Amino acid sequence: MIAGVVLAITTAAGNGSMDEPVASPSTPPTATADAADESVCGIGSIELSGTLSSAPEAEWAFQGTTAYPTSSTAGPGVTSSTGIRSCFEHSPTGALFMAANAIAQGSDGGTGTEWAEQALGQGQYRDELLTQLGTPSGDAGTRIDIAGFRVLAYDGATARIDLAVKGSANGTAVTLSAVYELVWQDGDWKLSADTQTPLDMATVPDVAGYINWGA
Repeated sequence: MIAGVVLAITTAAGNGSMDEPVASPSTPPTATADAADESVCGIGSIELSGTLSSAPEAEWAFQGTTAYPTSSTAGPGVTSSTGIRSCFEHSPTGALFMAANAIAQGSDGGTGTEWAEQALGQGQYRDELLTQLGTPSGDAGTRIDIAGFRVLAYDGATARIDLAVKGSANGTAVTLSAVYELVWQDGDWKLSADTQTPLDMATVPDVAGYINWGA
């Protein structure tokens, strides 16, 4: 899971293709019944339904060579002493910002394992997913850039965010769809551990159908 984006780009660049995303999205994971609506750090507002039809404003920073968005209202609201970012607004925008930060943090071999232990929610597959953590290999020369997004589903308890990611490896450029399954737990957006694939990736021909967004 840590190396998902890097490995997907490297594999696509080497093989020329990956499976296309399925046309019908999977059933959203079920949110915990007692999840609090308030953000754990009190950031932003609370929106229990809705979507996004335009790109939200963001200030972009970099983790290595990968840009990630920040906002005083959408998050991240907390950054640990080791650089792990968390606490996002309970809204479609907050879910998008969490997924976009996950691209940068989850692909960083230096902090990825620590980030995943914090970002992965409670669920039946948590232990199994944590055993998959490791340091990305062969990521030298790989570049990742967010190019757009789609909010596939949002009900306040769960969110499905599809990021269009442009990447390159070994001189070959690819465009990927990275679909994050998120759940609201403990006052923050988490990667769902009620599915074995909280991150589902596939190559796409272009960013048609996505809302343009990026650094």
